[in-house]
Amino acid sequence: MSRSIAARPEAGAPAFSVLGAISFCHFLNDMMQSLLPAVYPLLKGGFDLDFGQIGLLSFTYQVTASLLQPLVGLYTDRRPQAYSLVVGMGSTLCGLLALAFAPSYPALLAAAMLLGIGSSIFHPESSRIARIASGGAHGLAQSLFQVGGNFGSSLGPLLAAFFILPRGQASLAWFALVALGGMGVVMALGHWFRSNGHARAPSRIAPPVDTGLSLGQRRRALAVLVALMFSKFVYLAALGNYYVFYLMSRFGSTQEDAQIYLFVFLATSAGGTVIGGALGDRLGRKRVIWASILGVLPFTLALPYVGLPATIGLSAIIGFMLSSAFPAILVYAQELTPNRIGAVSGLFFGFAFGMSGVGAAALGELADRTSIEFVYLLCSFLPLIGLLAVFLPSGDAASRRS
Repeated sequence: MSRSIAARPEAGAPAFSVLGAISFCHFLNDMMQSLLPAVYPLLKGGFDLDFGQIGLLSFTYQVTASLLQPLVGLYTDRRPQAYSLVVGMGSTLCGLLALAFAPSYPALLAAAMLLGIGSSIFHPESSRIARIASGGAHGLAQSLFQVGGNFGSSLGPLLAAFFILPRGQASLAWFALVALGGMGVVMALGHWFRSNGHARAPSRIAPPVDTGLSLGQRRRALAVLVALMFSKFVYLAALGNYYVFYLMSRFGSTQEDAQIYLFVFLATSAGGTVIGGALGDRLGRKRVIWASILGVLPFTLALPYVGLPATIGLSAIIGFMLSSAFPAILVYAQELTPNRIGAVSGLFFGFAFGMSGVGAAALGELADRTSIEFVYLLCSFLPLIGLLAVFLPSGDAASRRS
């Protein structure tokens, strides 16, 4: 007998202690990962880099994570690894130390690659734990998980402005202690994962879950979700990687002030993550996806033409709205492929990283050839891709079968 997605096989109270722990680890992981783009102004001056070389750093980091995450997820769907998160945190630790003491640009690329490997292991496996601990409230669980990462990412600019910039590149090594602490927490989570029976390989004869959609319909829906991810993450690549340079170039902001304004954008993005998953559980994920991506268009179109205070305010609104889409997109994709949770989580996290990397590299080259202001003007039209959300199937599995 087939089961409905809406039936919530994990029904029960969410394990908030586990969700809190995995969200905290996501906070630590993404805080450490965010230090790479946060110190781009420092590296640009210290190594005499152009925007294209900065874009290549982002490309190396993001694409390493992008290529490996689906493979990690697919492997652990078949052979769950209770302590894989420890390995991921260890790679991040090595990447931070390599970044702190890199003597040359190739060494910076190697450090970025180690950070990417750390993310490629962490995200699909931690997302799986969040779903297991959800008690069936998958959108809420993904929001709690994602908000930890977003708040961690938002701290990168503040840490760069008030700790790393005054002390120099080598001060990045202090954050290896954060990675060590994170390894202790994920070790405990691995023990919970194994002791509760989740480390056992799934049965090869487990019946597929009926989603109420044909294979062709699911593939088309996944293709639409991928296009929406492209729109979201290329735009966020422009903000996350070049916002500081944009503010300094257009408004003459100091490097420290620009880092603080970047923190405002990233912190409001974290708030959007919380809202998106919870609203998806209540109102439907398609509605949240539609509103958050296409709905942001008026604000992105206005951004290149306003002054500094309005730029800060609009970027906060844009970050809030765009970030609310990701938990809804991810859970929607998981419900389309319920027997491949790790693989689809890895695919979508990997695609997010890949699009961010390709976008950062391409936008960096474009900025060198034109201007950083032109980059922001061009990217303002990306949310138009949100129109594709109209092609997503509506409702849950039960409603589609009835």
